[in-house]
Amino acid sequence: MGRHLAAAGMLIDSDPELALEHARYARGKAARVGVVREAAGLTAYHAGEWAEALSELRAARRMSHGPGHIAVMADCERALGRPERALELAREAQGLKLSPDESVELRIVAAGARRDMGQLEAAVVALQGDDLDPKRRNPWSARLFYAYADNLEAAGRTEEAVKWFLNAAEADDEGETDAAERAFDLSPQD
Repeated sequence: MGRHLAAAGMLIDSDPELALEHARYARGKAARVGVVREAAGLTAYHAGEWAEALSELRAARRMSHGPGHIAVMADCERALGRPERALELAREAQGLKLSPDESVELRIVAAGARRDMGQLEAAVVALQGDDLDPKRRNPWSARLFYAYADNLEAAGRTEEAVKWFLNAAEADDEGETDAAERAFDLSPQD
């Protein structure tokens, strides 16, 4: 079982479907082990199997009695076309002790759920907080700034979106986003 979990972990980025096969095998052998269900849920998420991911992460959460991967669960709800349920999970998480990065990720998902529902200004507001500061550099800053810029653009606030895409590009040391390109595309061309 351990080898299958290790294989799932090694393959999750390069071949999520094969990783999921390994995670399913491990789950079949140790379905009552929370970490196995968590691994199966995260692997299913990466493979785009939203309902399976949600089911596995719920089971893992019940077994561990912790907050679980609530942002991932909320994102699964969005992917299943249920943004209202994603927002319910975000509200439920307000009473939980989340790490700063999970809290930011949940705000990004909640903003996406608002956007799915056509609530563009509410999506922008959902991302605002003390950590939305271009002077601060946290591991999640680039993603937060990018999501904020993307939602500003969707709300028709192009000038602000360009500024925040530039902030995201500056914070993106790993080159994970296309923030610089988005800023350029939105900027007036002479």
